[in-house]
This record gives sequence, C-alpha cells and structure tokens, in this order.
Amino acid sequence: MKEQIVTLLAEHLPSLTEAEVRELIEIPPNPEMGDFAFPCFRLAKTLRKAPPVIAQELHDSITLPEFVEELRVVGAYLNFFIKKEVFADTLLSAVRNNNFGASTEGEGHTICIDYSSPNVAKNFHVGHLRTTIIGNSLYKIYSKLGYHVERINHLGDWGTQFGKLIVAYKKWGSEDAVKEKGIEELMRLYVLFHQEADKDPALEDEARFWFAEMERGNEEALQIWQWFVEISLEEFKRTYRLLGMEFDHYMGESFYRDKTEDVVNRLSTAGLLTESEGAKIVDLEAYDMAPCLILKNDGSSIYATRDLAAIFYRKENYNFDKCLYVTGQEQRLHFQQVFKVVELLGNEWAKDGLVHIPYGLVSLGGEKLSSRDGNVIYAEDILLEAISKIKEIIQQKNPDLEDKDTVARHIGVGAVIFNDLYNQRIKDVSFRWEHLLNFDGETGPYVQYTYARCSSILRKVEDFDASADVDVSFLTDEASLGLLKELGRFPAVVKEAATRYEPSVVARFSIAVAQAFNHYYTVNRINVEDPAERTARVMLVDITRRVLRDALDLLGITCVEKM
Repeated sequence: MKEQIVTLLAEHLPSLTEAEVRELIEIPPNPEMGDFAFPCFRLAKTLRKAPPVIAQELHDSITLPEFVEELRVVGAYLNFFIKKEVFADTLLSAVRNNNFGASTEGEGHTICIDYSSPNVAKNFHVGHLRTTIIGNSLYKIYSKLGYHVERINHLGDWGTQFGKLIVAYKKWGSEDAVKEKGIEELMRLYVLFHQEADKDPALEDEARFWFAEMERGNEEALQIWQWFVEISLEEFKRTYRLLGMEFDHYMGESFYRDKTEDVVNRLSTAGLLTESEGAKIVDLEAYDMAPCLILKNDGSSIYATRDLAAIFYRKENYNFDKCLYVTGQEQRLHFQQVFKVVELLGNEWAKDGLVHIPYGLVSLGGEKLSSRDGNVIYAEDILLEAISKIKEIIQQKNPDLEDKDTVARHIGVGAVIFNDLYNQRIKDVSFRWEHLLNFDGETGPYVQYTYARCSSILRKVEDFDASADVDVSFLTDEASLGLLKELGRFPAVVKEAATRYEPSVVARFSIAVAQAFNHYYTVNRINVEDPAERTARVMLVDITRRVLRDALDLLGITCVEKM
C-alpha cells in the first residue's frame, strides 16, 4: 500500500523521484491522524507556495485508490486513511509468512565480524560483555538477511603484556598457585607487576625483553605463554556457553605473528615505511592522524601490525564484502590508522569494506572497569547473579514452575543481554539490578513475560489452526490494528538494524510489540465462543508470539514458554 501511495504521489510531483517521495512519507504517531502522511514542507521552495496550499492542491488532484478510505489535509500534511479491513488483511497476510522478517538480499555476500576478543590471562570482565553481545546480535541480524557470516574471536594473546606476566610469574608466582586458581592468579600477578613497576621502572625493560624473546621463539617463554592461553580459553568458553554463543574461529593475534613480515614487506615495497627513533612507522600526517607504528625499536611487532596481517588474511581466505570490528570507542583512532594504511596500499575495498563499530563504556555504580587497577567484575559473576535473582523471584511468585533452573537461566542471561542492547551502542551502560530485572519496565523480562503469556493463551485454545482462514473484520478495532502495525514493521526493523549496525532498533521494536500486545489483550477477549472471532483473535496472538521469539533471537535471547 505504501508503494502504491509513493507511485501515486510521484505522478503528481514531477520534481521528486519515487525514492525521494518514499523517504518523505511518515507514519503518524496517532492513528487518528491517518495511516500514512506526506509532508509538503520540502516542496515550498520549488513550487513557491505555502506547504498547506500544496497539500490542499494535491488533495484535490488525486483520485483515491480503492484501498484508501479518506484523504485529509492536516496543516502541511496530506494524510492517507486506509480502509481498516484492507489494512488488517494486508498486514495479517504478510506477518503470517513463516519467513517474515527474513531476506535474501545478502545471498552471495560474506561479512566477517571481529568481536568479543578478550585479552588472554585477564579475566572476562563485564566490559567484555558489550562487544560479545553486540557482535553476536549483528551476526544473527545479518544471517537473517541472508549473508554468510564469519564469527571471529580475535583473542588478545600476543604482545608486551605477556612479557609482563612472564616476569611476574618468574618473580612472584608458582606453578601450584596458577594450577589451583587459574586466571584469578594470573590477574593477581598482572596487577602486582604494575604496582611494582611503578616503584621499579626497570621491570618494564624486563617485560619488553621477554616479549622479544617470545617473538624470537624462546622455548621457555612460549611454553609459559601457551599455558596461560589454555587456562584463559577454558574460562572464556565457560562464559560463552552461559551466554549461548559460539564462534567460527578463535584466531588470536598470535596466529598472525608469522604473517607480520609480509605486512612489513608490502609497506616497504610501496615506499610507505619510514624510520622514527629506531621504530618503523607509516606517516599519516597528511590525513590528520598520528603515525601508525608498525615495528617497535627492538624490532618486535605491535597490535597494529597484527591487525593489518589479519585483514589481508581474512580478505584472501573469506573474500569478505565487509569486515566489522566491534570494539570500544577508545579504539577509534587505531582503526582509522589501520584502515588508512590498508587503503594506501592500493586497496579501494578498504573504504567501504572495513568498518569500526564503537560502543560506550560499561560501569557498575558509575565506575569504569580497569584490569590494571584490579577494579574488576567478572562477566560470569554478573550472569550468575542475574540467574540467582530471577530464581528467587520465581520461587516467590511461581514455586511450582517446572524446570526452574533452565527458566531462570534464560530469563537472567536474557535480562543482561537486553539491558545492554536496549540503548544505542554508543551510549554507556550501567548495571542496576532494580531496572535490569524489572518485569514491568522496558526490560528483557517484560518481553519474555509477554511471550510466555502468548504461549499460555495458545495452550488453552484446543482447536486453533494456524493455517485457517481469518475474518479480518474482527481485527479492525484500534488495539488490533495497532498491534498489526507494530508487527508489520519487523522486516524494516531488521534491515535498519543491519544498515546502522544497531541492535537497539530490534530491542526497542520488541518492547513496542509487547506493549501493543498487552494493550490488545487488555481490551479484547481472546478465547471467545464465536469460532470465527476466536480464530481471528488467537491468530493475532500466534503471530505476535512468533515475531517476539524471532526478535529476541536476533538479540541472542532464548524465550521461555512458562514463567
């Protein structure tokens, strides 16, 4: 219907293309203002008339299509009122499609997503949840649109920090303590190193020496390093299992250490590598950026070198159309530098094919988390605490619920995920239990509860046939049409979330659907005696349930049937 309106308006507005008309059409905030609205402000300069006059002239010149009940001028807007039964039938037919929201636009295209990527030998703290949750949601969103997605966990498993850990382990650690406490002991040693290095700066030189030894293949250094990697990966995977997430590749920085020489050769051949105080850099002053450091003055590589090697490896092996990097906004300059270096090597695809997706900080009580200072909250602890608190609520409100542990896990973990994704990713996130676990606010538990309510209604209707014909005359009331309109936005929501790299679009959509459904449920009886009305009412419950399930799945949240 919108496309027919676009065509109709474009025929009467030669100064605008159909694409421009489509972009201008709005959905009024109030149903009493119509179903579609066309603002005439932009035409005032071209037509040299007041916008309300233009709106009235359009109104007088247009012959109403069959599906339009009324065309009304409201100020500078031309408002279209669609016949309710036509609107209900059109929306219902679309939403009943089992592939509703899916698309084939991505077929034949590959997207790499680099996300999570925690640093080895440091605990997986709550700050790592943001990149993990956002990246996983983007993977699901792009998959929904038909793209082939490579999920890459680029572990921080190489660099000077491992020289620091080796020094700390040899000076103050023991094999027994590391075996007993695992990453907790590694973190203690890491914090201790920085405390001691503040008093004795020579320790930093020792750390650089040991990392250089790692790069030269020193057997002792590599053996200790590999041990630390295995301990860390075991803990990371435990957290990923709790989140219900997987990766296609665990390929840390170390994977590229034998590929950095090729990067250096490419840059040298292209005449881009220069020396600065003994180090090798790419000068980016012409692009208003600091130089990109490639080799330190002791000849060892840096993470920028390994990021460059990773880009070339991924392009050659996956032939990606886009490679997305989900990291904190504090790394914006780093990726601008790295992407520019790739471009300067003659790779035009770098301009649109390499994308940094930044996000804000995570805090508890407003304090930024820092592993160096030891002010750390484990991600696993946050998730387990959420599960525990949800289980307490279940015990109070529904003690006879079956499989309470599974239900509590899905709701608790889902609450943490939803809390992260509800706001735009660039905004900071704070964990506040009173909001995060609220079943009545704009939260994950609220949407979960709405889904469970739909499931409960469907269990009580014995003769419901999801493929039955529907008399849409029973779905023309304000609440039913309002819910159908919200559901009908799903394909556009998925596409917008992908275009903007913004899962919050899906999270907010799920809240809007839940609110519209609860209004519908409040003002309408569902399981009525009349078979035709009951079929229509229950059908709307059924498709709401399915769209909510699909929306939450795009966020990485598993629905529960009972609460």
